[in-house]
Order: sequence, then structure tokens, then C-alpha cells
Amino acid sequence: MSTTQKNIPYSVLELASVASGDTPADTFKNSLDLAQKAENMGYKRFWLAEHHNMISIASSATSVLIAHIAGGTKKIRVGSGGIMLPNHSPLIVAEQFGTLGSLFPDRIDLGVGRAPGTDQVTARAIRSDRMQAVYQFPEEINQIQQYFSDNRGAKVRATVAEGVDVPIYILGSSTDSAHLAARKGLPYAFASHFAPALLFEALNIYHNEFQPSEHLKEPYTIACINVIAAETDREAERISTTLIRMMLGVMTNNIDYMQEPVDMNTELRNLWENSAFQRMLKYAFVGSKETVQQKTEDFIKQTGVNEVMVASHIYHHEDRVNSYRIFSEIMRGL
Repeated sequence: MSTTQKNIPYSVLELASVASGDTPADTFKNSLDLAQKAENMGYKRFWLAEHHNMISIASSATSVLIAHIAGGTKKIRVGSGGIMLPNHSPLIVAEQFGTLGSLFPDRIDLGVGRAPGTDQVTARAIRSDRMQAVYQFPEEINQIQQYFSDNRGAKVRATVAEGVDVPIYILGSSTDSAHLAARKGLPYAFASHFAPALLFEALNIYHNEFQPSEHLKEPYTIACINVIAAETDREAERISTTLIRMMLGVMTNNIDYMQEPVDMNTELRNLWENSAFQRMLKYAFVGSKETVQQKTEDFIKQTGVNEVMVASHIYHHEDRVNSYRIFSEIMRGL
């Protein structure tokens, strides 16, 4: 095994998916329980996403959830995967994350992206000038960095952020952000768990164009995958029917709560093998420990990423915790 595969950090991307019959409060309780267990399993980070107007995902007030998770854990890094910056004022983001960084020193990450995390109607309700803000994404990152620096003398300051150490990560699902992350010398995280098509092109751009900065001397990449691991391939396949039905809802604009898994049948298998599904879920690793390990090893070899981040849409909380336990054993074995 190549040395590049050894000691690869592994992390959690939490969307706070809401299961049928559960409330957001139930989901938040499970998120904290997962974070506490992930901390003991050796996971490096626990990042929370930002989505709006989706009944199946409760990670809307991202910075609030970060405080909830960080307050209930001791050492795992907690952050945003990510804050969708065009939805927000850079000043408010700096104030929120500066506050978090002071409350939980050396444990907070600020991952930023430019997607809306919702539909266009909701995006306009969030911020009326959002489309203008999309084009100002690089400048708004500069503003956040300025707010975190020694800003004495400026007319507008985020005093709670000045001098606080909160690393910024650029998130992307296409090639645009790869250029930006490389130019700014910032770490880069790619959303290959739902947008795998441009993964290798984006990674190549980032590595080829990377310019060292005061924040980062060498390129640092994170790629996200879906993992559903269980004791047997058959059981993992059964658990994965929740993900299949959830993705069908996304693709048909009929989003619903996570549904209880069922036995795999011909209809669901055909959906899983459908080219449209595979375009989104190319990096969904479903199976036993041995099956997921082989797929994960191949992924790390092919991409050369510095860190792997795992998302999961699993109906039963116990099954999800077990899946993350199995994956932690795989990564420690590497």
C-alpha cells in the first residue's frame, strides 16, 4: 500500500436529515449523539451543511447548530460544510464565526460555498441581491479575511473576529471554486458525494494553480463520499433504499422525509443503476466492511486527496452510527 494512503484523516458531513416520524428536535439530538460518538471513533471534523426550505434536511441555521455540536463535544473540529456565502452578509458571517472561534478555540472551521442550498424562489427570499453576491464571492471572502485580521482604524469592524483563528475552506461542486481556492492558497473541499462529474478536473486545476499563502503552504484537498456500511452487503443494500428513494424525490422535485428502508426490489435496483442516478451517486459506497474498504482505497488512490469526508442518509440512527463505526475501522486500518 502506498504511503499516501496512510493516516488519511476522515470526517463527517452532517446534513441533519429528518426521518419520517421525527421532528427537527429529534434530528438535532441524533446529530449531537453522532458527533460525540464520531469524536471517540477518531473522526477529525464534523461539518454541518446549509439548506433551506427542505423538509427532509434540518441544517438551515448552520452556525447555531455548530455551537450546539461544539458545546457537546470536546476535541473534534466543528464547522460549516458549508456556509453558502451569497446568502449572507460577510460581516455577519465573520461575527458569528469569530464568536464561535472564541467560545471553542482551535476547533472551528469556516467552509464557504456559492450555491444557494435551495430553490431559486427561496434563494431570492433569503437575499434579494443574491445573484449579484454570487459574482462577488471572491471579494466577499476577502472581506471575511479582513474582518478576522487586525482591522483597527476601519470604519466597520467585526471586533469579535479580530485575531481569532478560524481556518477558511473553499467548497465546490464544479471547477470555478478550484481556481479561486488555488489562487488564494486555501484548502479545497469538493462535493463529490452528489456532483462527481468534475472531481478530477477540479482537483487538477487546484493542484496546478495552487499559490502558497500565509494560510497554507501546500495544497490540501478534501473529497466527500456517501457511505452506507453494514455487517453484510445485503443489509447495507437494504439500508440504502432510503437513499435511493430520497434521491428520487430530489430528482423529481418531490422532496419528502427520509423513509424507512425496505427490501431491495427490481424497481429500486433499476433506479440505482439508472444513468442519472449514477451521475449523482458515483461515489456512494454501499456494502460490508470489506466492500466499502475496497471502494474507499480505490477512491483515495485515484484522487490522491488529503482527507475523506463522509455523508450518509440512513433512516435508523443506530444503523447510521454503526455505518460510521465501520468506516472508522476501515480508515484506521489504512
